[in-house]
Amino acid sequence: MKKIVTLLLIALAMVGCTTKREYILFSDTNISKPHAPKSVLKVKHSRYEYKIRPHDRISINMYNHPELGTTSVQSQKQDVSGILVNSRGYVRLPLIKSIHIAGLTQTAAQRKIERAYKAYLEDAELYLEVLNKRAYILGEVHKPGPVRLFNEKVTLLQLLAQAGDLTSSANRQAIVIMKSRNNKIHTQTIDLTGVNSLKYANLMIYPNDIVYVAPSDVSSINVGLNEASSLLGFVGKVTQPIVSVKYLTD
Repeated sequence: MKKIVTLLLIALAMVGCTTKREYILFSDTNISKPHAPKSVLKVKHSRYEYKIRPHDRISINMYNHPELGTTSVQSQKQDVSGILVNSRGYVRLPLIKSIHIAGLTQTAAQRKIERAYKAYLEDAELYLEVLNKRAYILGEVHKPGPVRLFNEKVTLLQLLAQAGDLTSSANRQAIVIMKSRNNKIHTQTIDLTGVNSLKYANLMIYPNDIVYVAPSDVSSINVGLNEASSLLGFVGKVTQPIVSVKYLTD
């Protein structure tokens, strides 16, 4: 297990957007060390607002001008919904052409597009939604991978249920949650077997959060290393757009 911790620490440092505080990614469950920390760096409770990223897909509904919404795009390509935010953070829309929305919340992007349309329309009112919001769960679950979030957020218990629950090899005392906030990765290891298990089960998971369930058996270390490598590659892909948004300008 110590090898997994070392690998995760090195790779997280290479991602380049971690906090300066030390991370202990897995709780030490050895009862001979009663003072060992059991969790790390809890993210402060605050209002969460998803910010649009390059390569997101968005849906736009124009209340008084439905022909200007994204339904026409969907009818042309039924396998692809919404419109794509390009790698520079722009979307192309009728009349206003290109407009930069990466780095904005859904509400802020909606207002910006409405202001742009008001140069052409008197009654420009619209609703904007990001279609590809997902959290990710990896490791010892029956169905690892992305989980679509229809309601912006989901509890950890609901996420585990959508992933088919924990496997028999799962370490219920070492579930790692990674949250990317303000270009930094905040990591917390939780124990679902302790007195706070119900509280942790109701912990909110938001878009692009990553949950990793570690294996419990010592003989699974090699498997854990492989999964940890995949996880960190995934962390890099998930967090890279956040870093890119920092350099995007209107």
